Amino acid sequence: MTAHQNGTISFEVSDFLLNCFVRSPNWQIWLSLPLSLLFLLAMGANGILLITIWLETSLHEPMYYLLSLLSLLDMVLCLTVIPKVLTIFWFDFKSISFYACFLQMYIMNCFLAMESCTFMVMAYDRYIAICHPLRYSSIITDQFIAKAAIFILARNILFTVPIPILSARLFYCGRNVIENCICANMSVSRLSCDDVTINRLYQFAGGWTLLGSDLILIILSYTLILRAVLRLKAEGAVAKALSTCGSHFILILFFNTVLLVFVLTHVAKKKVSPDVPVLLNVLHHVIPAALNPIVYGVRTQEIKQGIQRLLKKGW
Repeated sequence: MTAHQNGTISFEVSDFLLNCFVRSPNWQIWLSLPLSLLFLLAMGANGILLITIWLETSLHEPMYYLLSLLSLLDMVLCLTVIPKVLTIFWFDFKSISFYACFLQMYIMNCFLAMESCTFMVMAYDRYIAICHPLRYSSIITDQFIAKAAIFILARNILFTVPIPILSARLFYCGRNVIENCICANMSVSRLSCDDVTINRLYQFAGGWTLLGSDLILIILSYTLILRAVLRLKAEGAVAKALSTCGSHFILILFFNTVLLVFVLTHVAKKKVSPDVPVLLNVLHHVIPAALNPIVYGVRTQEIKQGIQRLLKKGW
């Protein structure tokens, strides 16, 4: 049920059909297995990380609380997108209800922005740990993490609410086939008979304001870290710090690069197959989720030891 601009109510579109790869339907066949494996890896790795941090009292530290938050966000994003995509691939179950579509749209936008914000807070945490080690315990406290978590939730819940609202208030007058595997804002909005300029502007401005400001602060943090690390005289300290922060930064850049490529392929849609941004959009919800716990978690000595202790207890 949707409200038209003149106030009348329309019942024309009660559900949508997700038509994944319009030009390359055979992609579904070879994508389903790697996508399933990535989904299982993401859920398993993040699940193990969360259980380890929860059960190991030695890991009840601010940095690990941030890791827990990142894992939770990754799991929610994966569960919101991948099971539905796999049911389309395996059972051709393309239908999604009107409200489920807009709920998926909201969760995707909100949680991706929350993840970007969490990366920013983690970059600040690393900056304090490396550049101001003596003040670390007085700055990065449990209270700081609680405030950061409230900020992450409040900023992104409020800023992303208009996206599904602006889309849901449009008049959908018959066309209901979304040329995407997921309910992406612009893929859904372009089916309406109304002007979608406001939707486009808000999506673009909101995306660049939230993710862009996070990325600038992340780059600033890692630039200051790099500068401090290169001044270290201790043997091995430079290599260790560069190894840790380098892997973090590569992952954050990957998270943002995929978004940038997605935007550019949308802009240059005549030169690129429309299935490419659809594929990138799906992979963006599972690849970072699978890599985050490995890069941030398993490469951290304390977490590795925590997992080993839990396995010994289990046996």
